Amino acid sequence: MKNIIAFAGSNSTDSINKQLAVYTSTLVCNVNVSILDLNDFELPMYSKQLEEKEGIPENAKKFLKHIKETDGIVLSLAEYNGAYTSVFKNLFDWMSRIETKTFFNKSILLMATSPGARGGQSVLGIAMDRFPFHDANIVGKFSLPSFGDNFSEGKIVNKDLNDELIAEVKKFEKSL
Repeated sequence: MKNIIAFAGSNSTDSINKQLAVYTSTLVCNVNVSILDLNDFELPMYSKQLEEKEGIPENAKKFLKHIKETDGIVLSLAEYNGAYTSVFKNLFDWMSRIETKTFFNKSILLMATSPGARGGQSVLGIAMDRFPFHDANIVGKFSLPSFGDNFSEGKIVNKDLNDELIAEVKKFEKSL
C-alpha cells in the first residue's frame, strides 16, 4: 500500500486549508495517510548567519524526511497577501538548504482555499511556477473558492466543486 502525507501551508490552529487537505486525503483510495501540522515543526526564521552559526534545525530535517519517505503529497496552501504564508515559506527555505530538489519528484495534489471568491489562486500560481524547480511532480491542482459557503461539516458541500476535486484526486491516485 502506498503512503501519502497531507498538510496545509499554514500554522493556523483552525486552518481552512488543513480542513481541505484532511478532507481530500480521505478521498484517496488504498493509501496510508499521515496528516502533518506545521505547528509540530517549529523553526527559527531562516537567515544565512543563523545557518552558519547553528546549522540546520532538526525540525526542517524531520519534515524533509517525511517528504522523502512518502509516495505522494496532498498540500493545500494558505494565501497571505497573495503569496505563501511566512511559516510555509520559512520551512521551504530551511528544507531547500538541505536539499535543493525539495520534493524528490513526488506526486503532488496542490490546492488552496480562502474565504474569498478566488480561492487562493494567487498562491497556487506562485507554487505552480516555483515548485517544479524543486523537483515537484504536480499532477493535480484544485482551488476551493468561498470556503464558508462551499465547505461544511468536514466536506465540500457544492456538488460541482466536489466533483472537480474528485477528478483531481483520481489523477493523483493514478500517479502514485
